[in-house]
Amino acid sequence: MDIGVLLPTGTAQWGAADPRELIAFGRHAERSGFSSLFVNDSLITPRIEALTMLAALAPVTEAVTLGTAALLPFLRRPIQTAQSLASIDLLSGGRLTVTVGAGFPGRFGRPLYTLSELPWERRFARLDETVALWRALWEGADAFHGEILRFDDIPPTTRPFRAGGPPVWLGGATPAAQARTGRLYDGWLPYPPDPADYASGLHTIHKAAADAGRATEDITPALFVSVRIDDDIESGRRALDGYARATYGMPLEELEKIQAVVTGSADQVVEQLGRYAAAGARHIVARLGALDLPAQRDQLERLADLIPAVQGAADTT
Repeated sequence: MDIGVLLPTGTAQWGAADPRELIAFGRHAERSGFSSLFVNDSLITPRIEALTMLAALAPVTEAVTLGTAALLPFLRRPIQTAQSLASIDLLSGGRLTVTVGAGFPGRFGRPLYTLSELPWERRFARLDETVALWRALWEGADAFHGEILRFDDIPPTTRPFRAGGPPVWLGGATPAAQARTGRLYDGWLPYPPDPADYASGLHTIHKAAADAGRATEDITPALFVSVRIDDDIESGRRALDGYARATYGMPLEELEKIQAVVTGSADQVVEQLGRYAAAGARHIVARLGALDLPAQRDQLERLADLIPAVQGAADTT
């Protein structure tokens, strides 16, 4: 079981602190035993841009995976993005993992397509072709002919550290997303509120992979989950409610209907994360439910103390 943490790159999360402290935060997380550092990607709220953050972390960390959760490729030109991702993979010595998504209906997706001057229609096909283009460029292709993306005479592009490039995971939990994960992607990073839905989704992915002639063990089963550790359960829920409102503009009771949320005492958090481990999750990306860097550091320390217990729970499944 790998346990990573989402860096608080949004202005709502770092509060009044100097955002350059995020680099020290990431280095401290690595020293504390976390195996990955992830960043998210959005134009909904101000934040440090995802690939800029990872580029800053690449030369100052040593072993942690650096990842996106999730990158929205439609916000960027595809060939230039392939170059940026290859560059981060080089600077990190091959430690990059790229989770991608196509955005959601409503204010979390469609308006961003308008800002990017791209059509909302066929967004999933565009996403899959973009990833296929990246992989082709990382192997040295000088042309790409898809149904949506078509390029000729592509000049030489930066090759990543690893042959074939960094692994690309898909974020999404619909049956269609699960089937596409099984056919095309290297990992799965959803956030289902119910571990039973995680287990059934992973079963769908494994079936799609087998049907496509792929080995199921080549697909990393990951989980994106909001975590708050607090001995006073009501105090923890109030803090998470403030986080949900500041981040999404919705109360906690609405957020936990659509996203995995784990809160309570240390033992309760271990038990709840253990249920996802039993459902098949093997890489947890924890978003810490706190709204400034001192509170984020406190939650980071609390979760770091639980890493052996969570890993132990995974080992028994």
